[in-house]
This record gives sequence, C-alpha cells and structure tokens, in this order.
Amino acid sequence: MSGQKENFQEIEQSNRPRSWATLLRLLLKVAGLFLLLNLLFAWLLPLEALGAISLYNTFLPGRARLPYGENPADSYSLSLNNIPAMLASHEISKPPTKDVFKVLVIGDSGSWGWLQENEETLAGQINALQLTTAGGRPVVAYNLAYPIMALAKDLLLLDAAICLDTTTCQEPDLVIWPVTLQSFPMEQQLQPPLVQENPARMRALIDEYDLALDPDDGRFVDPGFLQRTIVGQRRALADLLRLQLYGFSWAATGIDQAYPAELQLRQSDFEPDLSWGDIEEPLLLDESLLALDILQAGLARAEDVPVLIVNEPIFISDGENSEIRYNAWYPRWAYDSYRDLLEATAAAGGWHYLDLWEAIEPAEFTDSPVHLTPAGTRQLAQILAPAILEWAGETQSPNVAQPR
Repeated sequence: MSGQKENFQEIEQSNRPRSWATLLRLLLKVAGLFLLLNLLFAWLLPLEALGAISLYNTFLPGRARLPYGENPADSYSLSLNNIPAMLASHEISKPPTKDVFKVLVIGDSGSWGWLQENEETLAGQINALQLTTAGGRPVVAYNLAYPIMALAKDLLLLDAAICLDTTTCQEPDLVIWPVTLQSFPMEQQLQPPLVQENPARMRALIDEYDLALDPDDGRFVDPGFLQRTIVGQRRALADLLRLQLYGFSWAATGIDQAYPAELQLRQSDFEPDLSWGDIEEPLLLDESLLALDILQAGLARAEDVPVLIVNEPIFISDGENSEIRYNAWYPRWAYDSYRDLLEATAAAGGWHYLDLWEAIEPAEFTDSPVHLTPAGTRQLAQILAPAILEWAGETQSPNVAQPR
C-alpha cells in the first residue's frame, strides 16, 4: 500500500508542472486573442454597424420617438449617441405596409413630447387627425425630434434619417421643422453630446454645406487608440445592449419617459432684466449670432423633399415685467429681432415658412416656454393640417377627422 501511495504522489508531482504549463499557455492564448480583438475593433470601430443590429421592428415594436432618458429604470429608455442604433429602434426603420404620405417631424423637446405620451406629441396628434392627401394616401407622421436645443443636432438627425436605406430608399414626402430662438445661438451648435460624439458625421456636414462652424473645435470627441478599443468603448457597447433589453419593458408598458410627481409650471413673473444669454443689452441680431446657415443646409440636404420651417409657439406672459420679457427665455427685443430676421431670410430664400409664435394660448404651456399641454399640441396639429398638404404640393382640401 505504501508503495502504491508513493507511486501516486510521484505521478501527481510529475503532472503538476505540465498542468501549470498548459494553464499558462491557455492564458497566453486568451490574452493574445483578446489583444487581437481589441486591435481589430480599434481599427474598424464598428459601433455604428453594431448599432444597426436591433431587436426593434422585428421581435419588438419600434419606438414612437428616439430614445432619451437619464433614469432608465423608470423610463425604459436611455440617452445614447449611436445614431444608427437610435434610428434602428424607431418605428421609421420598418417600412409601411401601404403607400403613405410620409412626414418627418424634427426639432427640440417640444416636438419630441416632453411630459407627453406618444399619442400626445405633435407627430401623434397629426396622426390622430387622420389626414388624407388628394391622391388618397394617408398621412403618417414620424417623431424624429430630440430634446436638445441646437439646430446642428436637428441637421445631424435629418441627414441620417432622410433616407435610411440607400438601395430601397423611401424618402419622406415632407419634413416639418419647428424651431425657436433658443436653438439658434452659434456658440450652442456644437454643445449637444449627440453632436460632439459624432464628429465624422458633423464634420462632413460642415464641409458639404460650408457651415460657419469650426471642424477642429475642441468639443468634438476624437477617441485615441485606447479609447477605440473594446475596453475603451465598453460603456457605448453596454448602452447598445441596454437599449435592446429596455425594449421588452417598452413593449409591455408603452412607457418611454419618466414623469415628475409634481410639475413646476413655467415662470410668469420676471426681474426687470433685458439680457438674453450672454448679451446684456438690446441689439439687432444677425447671422453672426444666429445659425441661419444650418437651416439652409437642412433645406439643401432634403433636396427635392419639401421642408416646412415652423417658428413654434411660445408662452407669452402677462405677469410682472412682461412688458420687457415674453417669458423666462426671451426678452422682447431679442425675440422680435429674431422673428424679423427669420422672416426676412425665409422670404429671400423662398422657404416654406410659418410663424406660429403666438398661435397657442398661454394656459396651454407647461414647464417651459415651448412645452405644450396635449390640448395645446392638438391645436398646433390642427393649425398645421392644411399646410402639411399645401406645402407638399397637394392643395386640395384634406379629409380631417376630428381627434378623439
């Protein structure tokens, strides 16, 4: 017995170095493979290609608006900067089953539908009107707005969405672009993370349309080699996965926005303050301060697709010092100068333009000068209904069903 025990110990000792050597070789192979994958990932940087792979519109229904949210556990949505992933999760990526009059609605949080259910947004309210063209096509509006105030962000999304599939391209029939002064300041155009995190896309637009923006601006995020690897992009990769996982909760509940327990209404009384942003005293606004060239670039990018630019409604206060300020955002001098400049530019360029700045009663605004109640948004959709078909070249009276 003792001899057998000694033989067993000798065999075990002789095998131990071999086991350690095998394990070391295995670890080296795994490390080499991981390094190779990181090098390949950094070279290809396939995040956009990965973003286009989606469970939405196949296993899951497409979202009615672009994903945005800072509290995913409550909103079943999240903010990410991968534009193909955002569009792939949206219902626009699923071609309609019949011939429709396709309308894209872009813009800021007011158009996206802050504090609104999907059917209460501007696109949802347009769809609720059940518009039909003179040729018998139903009007279907898609909500491609996004809650950041900057025209450059709108142009970036329009560029990506105007034609998703270059082989079987289904261009929209009309683009509705609600705008407001707060989205125009030049210094604000490269501020949104969506713009900063997509430097190649934005630089291409700057170059193509000769925009008055600096392609070498330090706010652009240009990842170095380590930041381009799998390790460096682990947050972006995790966001792609989380977007898919939250889709199951979205599909089950229809929730894609967290609503506050208490709503703080927009300010009605103001200090006797004439400032707008960094500008302390009244002056005449011009193209050196406002990014009107980005609107022109959007029209050029749309090519033959009509673009209806809408100066969206704002809250007009009658409270303290309202004689010098329309609301918390806009002193009267700044907003009046902006309206004059925008109207003159639209007229000179032959743009399709509607100025609806005072079209909605003050009571229909919620927590900001541009956020409407569902009733206010319904009124805006009804105002736009005839223009949707008129500016698209189908001027006969639309069949407008009363919203339920």
